[in-house]
Amino acid sequence: MEKRECISVFDMLKIGVGPSSSHTLGPWRAAQRWIEELKEKNIFNQVKEIKVDLYGSLSLTGKGHATDIASILGLCGFDPVTMNLTKLDEIIETITSFKRLELNGEKQIEFDPETQVIFNKNFLDFHPNGIKFTASLENGKTSTATFYSIGGGFVVKEERKNAKINDEVFAQFPFSIEKGTELLAFCKQENKNIAEIVLENEKSLRSEEEIHKGLEDIWKVMLESMYEGCHTDGILPGGLKVQRRAHGMHQKLIGDRKYNNPQEWLEVIRNTEVKFREILKWVSCYAISVNEVNASLGRVVTAPTNGSAGTVPAVMMYYMTIENHEATFEHLKEFMLVAGEIGSLFKKGATISAAMGGCQAEIGVSSSMAAGGLTHLLGGSPEQVLMASEIAMEHHLGLTCDPIGGLVQVPCIERNAMGAIKAINAAEIALDSDASKAKVPLDKVIETMWDTAKDMNSKYKETSEGGLAVRVNMSDC
Repeated sequence: MEKRECISVFDMLKIGVGPSSSHTLGPWRAAQRWIEELKEKNIFNQVKEIKVDLYGSLSLTGKGHATDIASILGLCGFDPVTMNLTKLDEIIETITSFKRLELNGEKQIEFDPETQVIFNKNFLDFHPNGIKFTASLENGKTSTATFYSIGGGFVVKEERKNAKINDEVFAQFPFSIEKGTELLAFCKQENKNIAEIVLENEKSLRSEEEIHKGLEDIWKVMLESMYEGCHTDGILPGGLKVQRRAHGMHQKLIGDRKYNNPQEWLEVIRNTEVKFREILKWVSCYAISVNEVNASLGRVVTAPTNGSAGTVPAVMMYYMTIENHEATFEHLKEFMLVAGEIGSLFKKGATISAAMGGCQAEIGVSSSMAAGGLTHLLGGSPEQVLMASEIAMEHHLGLTCDPIGGLVQVPCIERNAMGAIKAINAAEIALDSDASKAKVPLDKVIETMWDTAKDMNSKYKETSEGGLAVRVNMSDC
């Protein structure tokens, strides 16, 4: 029987640190994996010196994405999910000043980030996001490993391209899904909705209690990132001098209402009547707040990437604060299950990496995920869910990734707000449509997105070598 890759909702929605899942979280995870490999080979204690080589997109926009910092933190043994981020600047400053780091928190070695993290502009063949670690050992030998950050925090090694997939690598879901048509067929066969089908798949990997707790943790980070973004003023780091906007937007919207924590804040908003223009402002505020936290090396949830982390939670907040004031976490759980499945279809059939497909692979996919999740909660059929997802992506096709200064700020932050609004609109259109008469199936738009990605000029794929990145200079800002 054919073995298919099983992508969990916890693969599509991961807790991590900004500003980029492919350029920050991925290299961080790659460094952690390399440490594990050194230990498996029993050569960790022999390491005398290390070097990190960044290639392609990781090099061209690495400084703006904090790729070097993330790699170093991974080498030091810190984990992006649990690290105390308030200590980040201090740790990096200490390493830079003393030119030493503690490898995996166990072994001190000489290390100068200026000379031992090397930015190579050339691209490796396998993927635009390449990172190579080299260890010089006490016996005079070297050990190297090359990883590829393929989007959404996923990290692979080149040998996986033609490797035989075995049971140890991939589990087998009870409902193995590669395409939207297969998802719909299972819904019809089992008389279940999409959330129920996805939950059955998740239960093959972990208990219901673990699923519930894991999704609760994800929602908690989403809510906290929105809260933090709405309550933090100032200038974003990186030299572009972008003024945080969520704080000012939020102040005008919230007025003098009182609360003490994110949960109380949420309840205050849910009990506030808003008009149409205010709805647009609130949704935009939610999305922008998350991505301002992301741009500040804060903790967010990849959905499916860090650069698009604000779209899904903004639409979830829209549902809770506008559409259904009685919504519970069970509703949010269903939203995330459906959104995660939509995202996995894009990852399997195309890409969620801007370095491979431009911003259509990030904001486009996040908007599609949010549209599907919202349509499900608003009572849409599985067919309408896929229709909404298709509509959202159809109107992001060809979207380029051209961040100014290599920073995940302009135009990235605003794009999350636009993606969220489009998702809501796509859901409403689908709910008012006969999905059986849809002219463009979701599978076809996924194929088209991948065709567009392959045709797109490389300068529009997260290299900062085209578009706004060259028309607008850092000095102009």
